[in-house]
Amino acid sequence: MLISIVIPVYNSTVLEEVTRHINAVFANRPEEHEIIFIDDFSTSAHVWPTLTRLAEEHQSVRAIQLTRNFGQHAATLCGLKESRGDLVITMDDDLQHSPEEIPRFLSLKDFDIVLAQFKNKQHNLFKRLTSRIKGVFDQIIVNKPKKLHLSSYRMLSRIVVDGMLSINTPHPFIPSLIFHVSQNAAGLEVEHRRRQGARSGYTLWKLFRIFTNLVINNSSLVLRLVGYLGISLAVVSFLIALLTIYKKLMHGIGIQGWASLFATLLLIGGLLLFSVGLMGEYLIRIIETSEAKPTFFVRRRAGFDLHKETARLLVEEKLPSSDHTVA
Repeated sequence: MLISIVIPVYNSTVLEEVTRHINAVFANRPEEHEIIFIDDFSTSAHVWPTLTRLAEEHQSVRAIQLTRNFGQHAATLCGLKESRGDLVITMDDDLQHSPEEIPRFLSLKDFDIVLAQFKNKQHNLFKRLTSRIKGVFDQIIVNKPKKLHLSSYRMLSRIVVDGMLSINTPHPFIPSLIFHVSQNAAGLEVEHRRRQGARSGYTLWKLFRIFTNLVINNSSLVLRLVGYLGISLAVVSFLIALLTIYKKLMHGIGIQGWASLFATLLLIGGLLLFSVGLMGEYLIRIIETSEAKPTFFVRRRAGFDLHKETARLLVEEKLPSSDHTVA
């Protein structure tokens, strides 16, 4: 059995340690493994030379550099596309996800999806707060099992990986793709370590972009909410109009309050402009999807020539029952 470890990389300074820990885990195990690093166009000049050296020194390592920063989800999708394993494990590049937990993941290989459930997250208050807010929308939109929390430390079966790759989207959201393919999921409680090396590359803007990919690309939730709000305002406006007419006809009370009228017009105008902008955003994303723009572009690779031959021998000699195509 071949296990693929997919690791998106952005300005990581602990790549050697990550590689050493993973190789040590598989040193006494029967499974073969491959480590696929995806450099998401790191700004650090040391990342790609380090990955190139690791690919030269370790037969288990392959590396890919993207042409620009496409984001963690696109980089992960690139790694999934390049993977050849019967099982694929995705993890971060900062050792917050302990490689020593991998054997526990493999013990649950009968599940299509295994998600790490962290006991105590080593994140700052802001990130924990935004994670909780996004978790509410994850539950509504992604349709994940209720008791599971999403995590980038996960194990996927080959069926799920191939199913995800068959879905064409320029704005991928990995959990949505995963649970669209299968609901056969389990959680695995693991420790969450402190981040090693460089600070997280997630800015407030990047978090917002991921959130919009979740609520716009993967659901019609916002569009429906705007529609319901419009219907509610129309009903309220109709009732107020009836009340005003009743007061005028029955009691002779005229319409008063230009300030309230002006505020009402501003509210309605703002909602209309917001609705038009929202419709425009949906149309833009529909156009991008219809154009079938690739999710990522690869600039260069390291370690692939050697590993193609290695993979061919593995398939012929050790994986006679495997039914997936080797890249």
